[in-house]
Amino acid sequence: MTDALPILHRDDYLIAVHKPAGMLVHRSALARGERHFLLQTLRDQIGQRVYPVHRLDRPTSGLMVFALDSGIAGHLANDFAAHRVAKRYLAVIRGLGPETERLDYALRDEDGRRPKAEMPARDARTDVRRLDSVELPVRVDRYPSARYSLMEARPLTGRRHQIRRHLSRRGYPIIGDAKHGKGVHNRFFAEQLACPRLLLAAVSLAFEHPVDGHRLTIGCALDAPMTELFQRFGWSGHLPANDRDTSTSPHTMTMP
Repeated sequence: MTDALPILHRDDYLIAVHKPAGMLVHRSALARGERHFLLQTLRDQIGQRVYPVHRLDRPTSGLMVFALDSGIAGHLANDFAAHRVAKRYLAVIRGLGPETERLDYALRDEDGRRPKAEMPARDARTDVRRLDSVELPVRVDRYPSARYSLMEARPLTGRRHQIRRHLSRRGYPIIGDAKHGKGVHNRFFAEQLACPRLLLAAVSLAFEHPVDGHRLTIGCALDAPMTELFQRFGWSGHLPANDRDTSTSPHTMTMP
């Protein structure tokens, strides 16, 4: 039996939860024997059907919003598709990341059905900002010390694996990224720092409530492994919190 999902916001129309790293959102060809899925887990937990309105990669943890009826789902899905939702992520990368930069690299679709080279390249933009960094006196790769950075990422488009691919292409792969990262650093974090996962978390969403029209901002704290890593690296001041700005919304209900 899976643990109950942390509910970050709930009203008559929406519910937001913290997705654990490694959990698929719904059944798909990627399942391969998986038994637990976010959509079904949440449905069983609250006793009603829920409708996904956006994506979050399997290894990524953090904030996901679901609609509680199909009409609201369609409205919100359109807002996500039209990039009217402000998204904020935190990532731990290899190296000293750029202080602030817009990564503007077109990305080819990755659907697994055709070779990527045959897929169209589509516009993709991500704003990144270095929040902090740390230098460890250990030889992980070919240098006598290893430097890592805490990056804020705000995707302005919604391509598959966009943040991971953009940072990797810029030369700063996210730690724990098996596909776009570097194995020696991933193993170091897994074996020495108790972080055997992708260090990318969705920590905030802001959008217009589909019914009352007010701006709704929801924040999501990090899971235990990432929280402990931040504390170890001296990054506690950057830890996000579970919070929400719903003071102007008449439809907000008390959290269960």
